[in-house]
Amino acid sequence: MLNNRQLFVCLFLRVLCCTNNCSTSAGVRSLASIPSLPSAVAEFVKGAVQECKPANVHVVTGTLEETANILAGLEKEGMIKKLPKYENCWLARTDPKDVARVESKTVIVTKNQRDTIPLPAEGVKSQLGNWMSESDWLKARVERFPGCMAGRTMYVIPFSMGPVGSALTKYGVQVTDSPYVVASMGIMTRMGTPVLKKLAEGEEFVRCQHSVGRPLPLRAPLVNSWPCNPDKVLITHLPDTRQILSFGSGYGGNSLLGKKCFALRIASRIAKDEGWLAEHMLILGITSPQGVKRYVAAAFPSACGKTNLAMMKPALPGWKVECVGDDIAWMKFDSQGKLRAINPENGFFGVAPGTSDKTNPYAMATIAKNTMFTNVGATSDEGVWWEGLDPPKTGITLTDWHGKTWKQGSVTPCAHPNSRFCAPAAQCPIIDPQWESEEGVPIDAIIFGGRRPEGWCYFYLYTSCVFHPKWNRQYLVNLPFSFHF
Repeated sequence: MLNNRQLFVCLFLRVLCCTNNCSTSAGVRSLASIPSLPSAVAEFVKGAVQECKPANVHVVTGTLEETANILAGLEKEGMIKKLPKYENCWLARTDPKDVARVESKTVIVTKNQRDTIPLPAEGVKSQLGNWMSESDWLKARVERFPGCMAGRTMYVIPFSMGPVGSALTKYGVQVTDSPYVVASMGIMTRMGTPVLKKLAEGEEFVRCQHSVGRPLPLRAPLVNSWPCNPDKVLITHLPDTRQILSFGSGYGGNSLLGKKCFALRIASRIAKDEGWLAEHMLILGITSPQGVKRYVAAAFPSACGKTNLAMMKPALPGWKVECVGDDIAWMKFDSQGKLRAINPENGFFGVAPGTSDKTNPYAMATIAKNTMFTNVGATSDEGVWWEGLDPPKTGITLTDWHGKTWKQGSVTPCAHPNSRFCAPAAQCPIIDPQWESEEGVPIDAIIFGGRRPEGWCYFYLYTSCVFHPKWNRQYLVNLPFSFHF
């Protein structure tokens, strides 16, 4: 019987075997034809190519021409549909088994369990996160990644979380076999050649590896032309080595690794090490009738109204709200002791149902062009629809997110409850003038809110038990996204 250390070594050697004994694969041969990469990036990409064995490698530049080609390819494959009613907008329908973040299959890998979650009582599963041992992770990796991109193109995405060049910004490189991810990352992050130039200067970066888990040729047909492998989904974070590996899902929350995976989970560890904060918070600027402007950060769990608050249209005369970000805030005290924050994202990945001209007119204006819609309903006049919007005009029919005819009063919803829009932040009519400030905006107040269970208070009087070494505190807003306490 092997002990844990022996098992770890055996599995590690097996991974090396799988990733190194494939020098004749098409993917490795194509590596020589890609543009010159900074040495650290090239080393990461080479390792991913050797493990995943793609047919081709494409380094993403982020140009408009490249984006147009990516979208045209997705349309040709049947993964997205053009929406002529709007300017450069698209509709994607996923496999019904791939529609949301899968928290039960989202894990943190550390040497010691206590570095990820409080130690639960024997036989009890922790409610504060999912820890996986290093040996179990290596076994899971061997079962998933070797050869997973066969027949597909590996896209290499250099991206920036935050304005390129800012002292608060962090960089990443994601390899993926999903062109849908490339198109979406182009909206949600600063992506392409400018980032590659920063990496050439020696900037550190988070290594992100993603695969839909459906190598070619396919062994079974796709649903909605959407490649995914729901039975093998695993989203893994290795904070000690700044790595993220995601397998089996194409849904944005699981595949756009710059978002929750990097900007909250890995970033919270980087922030802990470096002395700053990575928080699940919106950032807005509010100006009084007297012209006094303050910046506020606010923490709410997912689908609680962060986007609506960040884009609020004040009812009080003379007040003005401007949006810096609707989901994530990176905050750090400056040399003068002032807390400053940036929105590390470049776009909005918002929940569609409930968004309307009544609840969020600025969001509706933002998503009128250059937007990727996912799992919303469609109208017969080539538009989109979801619950919360006004009923379509007479004669306009609806198709639900499954692609089936839908009528008002149907038992099932037209749009999936977690259907999304992915739109550039710069298009927001009330985007704050300082939203890309390299030094960040000064935070004057922080608000906490959420879905309050009956009888539960937000604030407690600290007692000695709170500071017991085996006790921990965690705000529910960050529960799915942080792992250190």
